[in-house]
Amino acid sequence: MAHIEQRNQDATIYVGDLDLKVSESLLWELMLQAGPVVNVHIPRDKLSKEHMGYGFVEFRSEEDADYAIKIMNMIKLFGKPIRVNKASRDKKTYDVGANLFLSLIHISEPTRQAEI
Repeated sequence: MAHIEQRNQDATIYVGDLDLKVSESLLWELMLQAGPVVNVHIPRDKLSKEHMGYGFVEFRSEEDADYAIKIMNMIKLFGKPIRVNKASRDKKTYDVGANLFLSLIHISEPTRQAEI
């Protein structure tokens, strides 16, 4: 039976607005400047294989993660400022491999015709 490693959510940060040139190894090297890095994950689109512009970095301790947020937030990487915050644990996301676009359509009562 495989051992499943538990992530330390309190020591994990969210890194957003990443340029497409940013790789996991580059993000690892950048964040290593703030403290010991345990894991880096940049989610990729299942179809295009390009990353989705954000990632997660797990540090050895919560203090290291807090320090990384303080010194790395809004620095420019490939000329683009990155956003660095605590990773949120209260949002549930479902990775379906596609973007879904929803539109609100109003249906009028008397005629039941769709109005856009």
